[in-house]
Amino acid sequence: METSVIQWLLDSDPSIRWQVMRDLTGAPAGEVAAERARVATEGLGMRLLALQGADGRWGGSAWNRGWNSTMHVLMLLRDMGLDPASDQARRAVRLVGDRVTWQGSPAYDGNPFFVGEVEPCINGQVGAVGAYFGQDVRGIVDRLLCEQLPDGGWNCEAANGSTRSSFNTTICVLEALLLYERAGGGSPAVIEARLRGQEYLLERRLFRRRSTGEVIERDRKGDAAWTRFAFPTWWHYDVLRGLDYLRSAGVTPDERVTEAIELVASKRDCDGRWPLETRYPGVMPVEIDEGEGRPSRWNTLRALRVLNWYSTRH
Repeated sequence: METSVIQWLLDSDPSIRWQVMRDLTGAPAGEVAAERARVATEGLGMRLLALQGADGRWGGSAWNRGWNSTMHVLMLLRDMGLDPASDQARRAVRLVGDRVTWQGSPAYDGNPFFVGEVEPCINGQVGAVGAYFGQDVRGIVDRLLCEQLPDGGWNCEAANGSTRSSFNTTICVLEALLLYERAGGGSPAVIEARLRGQEYLLERRLFRRRSTGEVIERDRKGDAAWTRFAFPTWWHYDVLRGLDYLRSAGVTPDERVTEAIELVASKRDCDGRWPLETRYPGVMPVEIDEGEGRPSRWNTLRALRVLNWYSTRH
């Protein structure tokens, strides 16, 4: 692994540094924990926490289309590895649980934030952050289990009659179920549902149609490019996100992920870094990378640990 790339990653925010130390350099656990603790008090993590309103919300809402809402910021704080046991995380999450409710539809108006709403893609993200930050999201998980489609995945359009799953929705739910398991909710039903959803991705080699084998370049709405890597992704799927889920889940890679791994490897630039290939439109709460088309520490971190997972477990 290029020393210069590792140093470039380390010369950054604590939210990246501690993950590089844990996943790429093998630093002692005590040093990793000390660096992780800085996420709450320095840099991006501190800036995100400072944006929370007295009413518990970020961006004035539980969710919005601009990426700066309560749900989106909690997803970012999870990705950054804010320690759920820290005083700062406990205070922020307590405010959310006590004061933030869902608004916008009679189906969920007034629901407390960690009760969720009705769309599985959103509930997947709420379930993921809730499980990560130690909240009771059993109600969300039970609902998601009931909404799994026969092909193994999930789709927000199922309520409108769709019988085929969506990569975008499925990855959100898979991440939630995995974090719920790790928080102590690993019942046989949860594990079985997650493994079926995982097979949905693997059967399609993470970016191909099962029926024809052709590469799926974009989702049906045309606003998510699965072979172009973004960060943050939130409800958008891409190949790197799918692989990083499999790595996190401890899956032993087989031939079904080889092509996806080769795609990731092909994106490395001549300096050994990965660019931010696309950025979804919307207001970011804070800038976390150097911009679209520029080398991305987040994409480089995720790509390197995925390649390391593949090389050591394959």
